[in-house]
Amino acid sequence: MAPRTSVRVQEERFTIADESERLLAGLADVGALVTFSGLCRSEGGRLKALELEHYPEMTEAELTRIVGEAVERWPIQALGVVHRVGVIPAGEEIVLVIAASSHRAAAFEAAEFVMDFLKTDAPFWKKEHPADGSATKWVDAKSSDDAARARWQRKDAAE
Repeated sequence: MAPRTSVRVQEERFTIADESERLLAGLADVGALVTFSGLCRSEGGRLKALELEHYPEMTEAELTRIVGEAVERWPIQALGVVHRVGVIPAGEEIVLVIAASSHRAAAFEAAEFVMDFLKTDAPFWKKEHPADGSATKWVDAKSSDDAARARWQRKDAAE
């Protein structure tokens, strides 16, 4: 049976419990469920919110590609991604990755893989909204995200 996959991009908040229940409904023999939820940081009170923009068709296609690559690499029973867009206040969730498998290693690795590729390959643009009301500014890509993604290529080369 093919793994169950789900990709959604939305403005609305989500809960880990509801999303996990939705993804796992009717699945048998799931022995591991790994969830990762990324939150909007306040950066020590400096940020009021992040604003995420995207190009819907391109973003959803890329997230679907990343999820598809993960289910080809690991024996996953279900893998889902929910990513928010719009203005997201500090403390609220931005992204959720859920991986379900028979054993924990596959679920952990698939979830981490999805996040590492999502951070570099998914076309989202972030703008910071400072708490002091000063002008918003675009967030640059981080070299640490590129390094996290690159380790998956090193693993592939070693195999």
